[in-house]
Amino acid sequence: MFVEKWEKENRNFRKQDVRETSYSVTEIYGEKLFQIQTYSSEGSTAGAKQTIQFDKKRASELIDILRTEFNL
Repeated sequence: MFVEKWEKENRNFRKQDVRETSYSVTEIYGEKLFQIQTYSSEGSTAGAKQTIQFDKKRASELIDILRTEFNL
């Protein structure tokens, strides 16, 4: 899934169980992409359960969001 824009929702959620997570970086047609992969609870890296991709613009926006939300 490629992130097109960030939208804040006001919703309740619970803290999720710990899962194995990794990230990858690649360049496609001269554009660098960052991808986060999460895996099943068994820790199998055979196939990612979910992937999230974003480009430099969305990464910068995410950094701003995290700074604001965590008062960094």
